[in-house]
Amino acid sequence: MSDPQAAGARLAATPAGVTLGPLALIADGAARNFVLQMRAGRFHGFVVRRGDTVVGYVDRCPHMGVPLAQALDGYLTPDGGLIACSWHSALFRIDDGLCVGGPCSGQRLASWPVGIVDGMIVTQG
Repeated sequence: MSDPQAAGARLAATPAGVTLGPLALIADGAARNFVLQMRAGRFHGFVVRRGDTVVGYVDRCPHMGVPLAQALDGYLTPDGGLIACSWHSALFRIDDGLCVGGPCSGQRLASWPVGIVDGMIVTQG
């Protein structure tokens, strides 16, 4: 018997090997939100594309624990150079999630390991 509250739990990780879609799903220099419903609950994350590489993070600001974007897929600064929390103006480096400005300076976004396999964005372990 499943726990009815577990289905609504917000998860912090996903299993490896989940195919999210083709690389073309995300424009170069842009980010995209992903919500995965799993047996234990729901995972919210986002992926940033830079050329033929991707980097993923759990969609949760380390400062307040809220999702970063107020607008769908609105994770990047206007120039695309940093990840921005639209609630408190915290700024994070894309490559490693380090907060370089705002109320959580020195903290990091939680990494969501993703990669490209045969042109598809796939979760990794």
